[in-house]
This record gives sequence, C-alpha cells and structure tokens, in this order.
Amino acid sequence: MEAGAIVVSGDLNYEEGFKLETGRFAVSKLNVASEESVNDLLKSTLEAFGKVNILVNSAGISTMDLMVDSQVLDWDKVMDVNAKGVYLTSKNVGKLMQKAGNGGRIIQIASQAGKNGYTALGTYVASKHAVLGLTKTLAKELAKDNILVNAVCPGVVETEMKHRERVEGGLIRGMTPEEIYDEDCSQIPLARTAKASEIADVVLFLASHLSAYMTGQAINVTGGMTMH
Repeated sequence: MEAGAIVVSGDLNYEEGFKLETGRFAVSKLNVASEESVNDLLKSTLEAFGKVNILVNSAGISTMDLMVDSQVLDWDKVMDVNAKGVYLTSKNVGKLMQKAGNGGRIIQIASQAGKNGYTALGTYVASKHAVLGLTKTLAKELAKDNILVNAVCPGVVETEMKHRERVEGGLIRGMTPEEIYDEDCSQIPLARTAKASEIADVVLFLASHLSAYMTGQAINVTGGMTMH
C-alpha cells in the first residue's frame, strides 16, 4: 500500500467473508488449495475494486522429517498449499488477466529450496521445485498477453516458520536451534539472515515498471547463499 497499490490479503486464519479495512485494503478468508475459495475471493475483489493487476503467491507451510521417515499426510498437506495453491491462484488470476487484456504480474514466493536439497525438508523442497516449474511454464504461456510471471527465491528469513524449523530440525539432527542459526549464518556470504522486508522489496521491484522486460525468472534473495 505504501507504493500506491490497492491490496487484498487472503489467509486461512482470517474470519469468514470479504472485509474492507480501508478504501485501499481488504482481507478475506482464503484456502488456496480450494478452487472455490480462490474464485470466491476473486469475485469479491472484482466487485470491490474492479480489477486484478498483480498476484503475489506467498502462502507456504513446511514439515520437518527425513524422507524415509516422512508421512504421506504431511506430503499431501504441504503440496496442497505450496504447489496446488500456486497452481489454482495462478490459473484463475491468469485467466482473469487474459480476459481483461491489460497485462499483469504474477509473482511467486518460492525459495532457494526450489534449487537445492536440504536435510529433513524434502517435502518442502519438492513443493518449491514444483513452484519454479509452474513459474517457467506460465511465463511462456502468458507472455503473449503481457502477463509477466516470476518467482522470488528467499534464503534464510527470520519468520515464525523458520524458528519452528530450527527447533524441529535440531531434534532430528541432534543440534540446538542456536547451533542451526550459527550454521545458517556461516553459509551466507553476507553472514546474516534476511528480514521479511528485504524479500518484500524484491517483490515490489517485480510488481513495478522496473521489471518490464523480465519473465520466467527465479531471483535469489539469499545473501549469496545460493548463487545460481
């Protein structure tokens, strides 16, 4: 909103219904793994604001386990949100943008886990590889409509999910959360983890006119931890 956008935020933890918080900001309960829920949100957004120019797919969850010990239920849960959710939102918003004929931006929050493998995060890693595959395919298919599709690949970001992963990963690997944090920093050339706002800055770039000749890209925001 600080950059001038009208923002609609969808989240499973919101109360039911579409609610205008201000004239430029609305919230709505959203289950990204349900096409009905996605389309309900899009319908309400169009009724309130008349158009959708930018989609940012930021919903994501993880589970921690070695692959040989992992549970099918965990696999399904993570894939539903991280991969199916991106598919459903991108598909339906892309179709809406095509119909409007004004171009648009679809921005996926992927991960450096979409380019690497990480111990005890196999299901998450697989889901983020899927996100990058969807990004490249959508970029090719929607280019003729001037709909640009790109992904942001964060490294280690200080979020509640990352803090939980350090605890659970530490139990699996026989390490303390503090030891895992130190290990993370030792692998990052900038020697520190990221703030969420530093990822948001790259999303803002992709949403702006400054990225008008970019599509199908997966941009690392990792402090140098991943360089390809």
